[in-house]
Amino acid sequence: MANISGNHLVAKTLKEEGVDTLFYLTGGPSFDIVMSCQDLGIRTLDFRHEQAAAFAAHAYSRVTGKTGVVTASSGPGTLNLLTGVYAASIDCAPMLILGGASPVHEIGRNTFQEVDQVSIMQPLCKYFHRPTKASRYPEIVSTAYRQSQSGRPGPVYVDCGGDVLYEEVDAADLAPASRAQTRIRPATDETTIEKIIDMIAAADRPMIFAGGGAFFSGAAGPLNRFVDITNVPFFTSPMSRGLIAEDHVVCFPAARSTAMREADLVLVVGTRINWMLNFGKRFSPDAHIIQIDIEESELGHNLDIELGVVGDAATVVRQLADAAALRASDFSDVLESEWIRRLGETNMSRLVDSAVKHDSDQVPIHPLRLCKEIREFLDRDAIVVVDGNEILHFARQSIPTYYPGHRLNSGVTGTMGVGLPYGIGAKIAKPHSQVLVLHGDGSMGMNAMEIDTAVRHNLPVVTVVSNNAGWFARTPDRRKPGRELGFTPFHEMAKSLHGYGEEVTDPKEIKPALRRAFESGKAAVINVIVEPTAAGVSRAWSGSES
Repeated sequence: MANISGNHLVAKTLKEEGVDTLFYLTGGPSFDIVMSCQDLGIRTLDFRHEQAAAFAAHAYSRVTGKTGVVTASSGPGTLNLLTGVYAASIDCAPMLILGGASPVHEIGRNTFQEVDQVSIMQPLCKYFHRPTKASRYPEIVSTAYRQSQSGRPGPVYVDCGGDVLYEEVDAADLAPASRAQTRIRPATDETTIEKIIDMIAAADRPMIFAGGGAFFSGAAGPLNRFVDITNVPFFTSPMSRGLIAEDHVVCFPAARSTAMREADLVLVVGTRINWMLNFGKRFSPDAHIIQIDIEESELGHNLDIELGVVGDAATVVRQLADAAALRASDFSDVLESEWIRRLGETNMSRLVDSAVKHDSDQVPIHPLRLCKEIREFLDRDAIVVVDGNEILHFARQSIPTYYPGHRLNSGVTGTMGVGLPYGIGAKIAKPHSQVLVLHGDGSMGMNAMEIDTAVRHNLPVVTVVSNNAGWFARTPDRRKPGRELGFTPFHEMAKSLHGYGEEVTDPKEIKPALRRAFESGKAAVINVIVEPTAAGVSRAWSGSES
């Protein structure tokens, strides 16, 4: 039989797993992985920096729910992926990292770019392996791919030594990949389901808080059905917005803090009780807490809970929806309850309080006016990426999300520089959707050269820079060393790289500029000069005070 190289075996296994896109920055020894992927019909996207490639793979995963695949050259190339791997790890997003590496058979000799990449990646990855024989690539790559999606998803790492990648093996000597034809995600028992329904029906002030586990399990459909039946107010983690459309009758985003503080029952679905929730202290100490998670160790982590359910979020919520449908009469008057009325009034009051700034014609432009113009311009199914400090806070309540996977930001890690790479990954995932990146000028500078990536690959991502001339808001009475950056002309940078660029200083010109940018069919940058002293209010979880 014919000999096959390790590079081809890696690519062939990716193809068999259904991988359609590879994110990378070119270099050895993984160069031939890329070429083999191209030969097999896998789309390949090269970036200007490995970090951006990893961010794009993460965004692709967040939008599609599938495993994002990224590769880079040995040593510094693979190490440059680390921040993106860290973000995906904390987000529990499936990602497969193929790290180019020094020859396995020269480990310990201080060979070119030798570094123990496995040990470095290990704390961030749920599976890792350093193959020493090319014949095992089908088995190991397939296992890694499966592990990225099993249980609680997350990044996995395969260390690809140059000597192993280029080893030629006889097809008869391969260690074959093994796969499950059907996988059943874990449910819970009917007694537990009935208990949960009883507790929700008995509560005066119930709420739902859902996160990444709900998204990656595909729980959006069952969750929508459950909320439609019960009318329990819902909130989500920032990266999971859109699980339920945010114009739902029981969506009260501006009353989030009130709901968390006053709810007497909280159903936590597929999310960790971490610092974003102030380790559970954002909830009333008297609230009954029900937590559903695929990872048993998360049940009761950081917070005492009354009922912990080990199970797949989509499967368990589907069980809850079925049970609630049989007891619909228990929830028939929820919309007329004092709880719903109070949250609605609180939500409306806070929106009214901010309306003056939303409608302001001031120059420099207030960020809330910028957010309003973007909100009114975008299609309902637009994908919005937000990256920065002040603008992240302003955009949180100002720009709604209606579809799962259509809102991306730095999430739990607070990593800056994700915006444009996330936008590129999102555009690859859903090429027919509007993709708008709302960037702070500080964070924009971190990966601004990826404008070139978007231009080269003909990806018409529109980036709006909320440019306040520095890192965070300017406070004249308080020293902030390193804050001042000046009004960087990112629009001119875009034009120099053959994209579309435009500066906006008048709020009335925001929508026309957006229209021109999208109609250009190019990667575009709209550089909006905003009020440098406008400050968002940062609380426990990357949000404005509410």
